[in-house]
Amino acid sequence: MTESMIWWSIAIYLLIAVGIAFLSRQGPAESMSGYFLGNRQMNGFVSALSYSATTYSAFMMVGLAGLTYAGGVGALGFEIIYFAGVSLVAVFGPRFWAVGKKFGFVTPSEMLGHRYNSKHVAMAVSIASCIFLIPYSAVQLAGVGYLLEGMTDGAITFTTGVVMATAIAVFFSYIAGIRSVMWTDSLQALMMIVASTLVAFLVIQGLGGFSGLFGTLATEHPASLSVPGPGLFSLVTFLGLSIPWFFFSLSNPQVSQRLFMPSSLRSMRQMLIGFLVFGFIYTLVSVLWGFSALAAFPDLARADLATPALLASDFIPPVLGVIVMIGIMAAAVSTIDSIMLTLASMLSRDVYANAKPGVDEKRQLLMGKIVIPVIALLALGFAELQLDLIAVLSVAASSGLVAMVPAIIGAFYWKRGTAAGALASVVGTSVFVLVMYATGNSLLGLPAGIWGIFVSAFLFVGVSLATKPHKASADAFLSAISEELGRKKRVPVSAPSSQNAAV
Repeated sequence: MTESMIWWSIAIYLLIAVGIAFLSRQGPAESMSGYFLGNRQMNGFVSALSYSATTYSAFMMVGLAGLTYAGGVGALGFEIIYFAGVSLVAVFGPRFWAVGKKFGFVTPSEMLGHRYNSKHVAMAVSIASCIFLIPYSAVQLAGVGYLLEGMTDGAITFTTGVVMATAIAVFFSYIAGIRSVMWTDSLQALMMIVASTLVAFLVIQGLGGFSGLFGTLATEHPASLSVPGPGLFSLVTFLGLSIPWFFFSLSNPQVSQRLFMPSSLRSMRQMLIGFLVFGFIYTLVSVLWGFSALAAFPDLARADLATPALLASDFIPPVLGVIVMIGIMAAAVSTIDSIMLTLASMLSRDVYANAKPGVDEKRQLLMGKIVIPVIALLALGFAELQLDLIAVLSVAASSGLVAMVPAIIGAFYWKRGTAAGALASVVGTSVFVLVMYATGNSLLGLPAGIWGIFVSAFLFVGVSLATKPHKASADAFLSAISEELGRKKRVPVSAPSSQNAAV
């Protein structure tokens, strides 16, 4: 695989993706809902592919493969915990959709601010999301940098890959907002799942089939096939990584914001089912990639180089390898796009607009577009630190974002929850997690990933019980859910015919 082949492949991908992005435009998006939510008119198929491409980013084929390389079968258990957590979408998804439709929410932070009748809650959630999601964006950029650097033996540098991914992400975000991102996501998701699955089978065949691969692992790396693995995972480490990941679909606003976008509840169900099918296949493929790299290249300098080493190896035809590389790069760009758009919408809608009451939607939208490149540059700077183990860094971001989970659950299921409780939970837990990571990430032998959800729940419940809830906003919020979901369940009864009436 030559450097020129990689550059030509990137150019062809960009040409196709830019064409799709421009075709997705439906006139200029002049409202916050139009630019950031696609006017709430996304169908189930596109939503499923976009949700998959956004969620399964560089984390999977670079991060999870690297985590499997370093931690063995424990990485599969870790990812299955996340997969189980997607069940939260089945519970909360219809409720997000119902209140979004009723009140016109654009961001999850706006929803929480309305529920608790506090603009300070909305602002706190927005700022905390920025603090933890910008490093997560950097993880995606780093994934592209490691991928291109590893596949070309340094001919394309890490920095070149990071800068290119940043520029592409900003460009796609500006074309048509979330619509361009979701339609290009659909192309990326299909390319990812087909090419990566085919490559996995080719590599495994090159290693002697499944029996040959697992025979090699059992002989040369037996610890990788036993629980908890060769040393990366202990029970505490496993829980510290898995607990924040379980709540990913609620805690990460770039994911939960997608719950406002489907055109109907039926589209949301299609989105969830499609995502689960995609995710199950992609999880198995990523883990098999990690095991294959361990069997073929047991002495890599860094675990995150497992995927680049495979793609550049003789096991894979160069054309197929470069297609997978483009798919991984595109998925990382998709996640960065989604994060930038979500954070831009939160900063403009819930920080700027609350700080300047009376600002109209056009002004908010302009501010959101101004913020996008600023977020991208911050992520680029963080990526240049080249920190190791993408999967661990991804979970570190989720350890902070878990601060929002009790307030979200309380918004839908606990009328007694208060603005003070939500504010204490978000701010207090965010500070707690940051202090833990700054001081070694250990308190009584437990990491922030374990402490975060308990500290957040304790603060939310404790402060809420000590303060007075805003009953009117809670009642209106919960009534809207009952009204919208109840309307979907009601089946109209046709009027009796004149003959039946006469009888």
